[in-house]
Amino acid sequence: MTDPSSLNRRALLLGAGAIGALPWLAACSPSGQGFAGIDITGADYATGFALTDHNGQMRTLADFRGKAVVIFFGFTQCPDVCPTSMSEMAQARELLGADGDRLQGLFVSIDPERDTPEIMKEYMAAFDPSFLALYPAPGELPALAKRFRIYYKNVPGATPTSYSMDHTAGSYVYDPQGRVRLYHRYGTGAQALADDIRKLLAGA
Repeated sequence: MTDPSSLNRRALLLGAGAIGALPWLAACSPSGQGFAGIDITGADYATGFALTDHNGQMRTLADFRGKAVVIFFGFTQCPDVCPTSMSEMAQARELLGADGDRLQGLFVSIDPERDTPEIMKEYMAAFDPSFLALYPAPGELPALAKRFRIYYKNVPGATPTSYSMDHTAGSYVYDPQGRVRLYHRYGTGAQALADDIRKLLAGA
């Protein structure tokens, strides 16, 4: 059986240490705003999606105009990285106070074969009932991952259904106009995320 702690270490490397070496996550448009996340304003990737949410409704970024959007790619059986990231997203929403309603959290499954709508709805409720889980059809996931420059890999387990997933651990942040603006590494923290979102909501 694959050691979950080993998987977590690999995900952390993808989300934190290794990310600085990837040229496509370099800042695209230095804004002078002092963001905690990596400024990727003007990027030609991670610009949109059309995915079904856990309620069966088709969603696009246009549905959330007027809100800051944070998108995280993961899977519900992830033992550490995914729940930590979603918890920080929920904490950031609380830290925003009255502006919390202007943050939309989205969780995109990289394990659509096991992450059913029912499972994902329950998973989102554990963090914040306003958050939505989105899922691609299994055949659509490779193209989606390429558009968002997300790494994922099936790691076999003791049985065909006990596999785990290595994956990029980080979040994309969009401004209220639906433009991708920031990439937050795993572990940046709820306060840093809330501060950056507050700047975007103010028009930064």
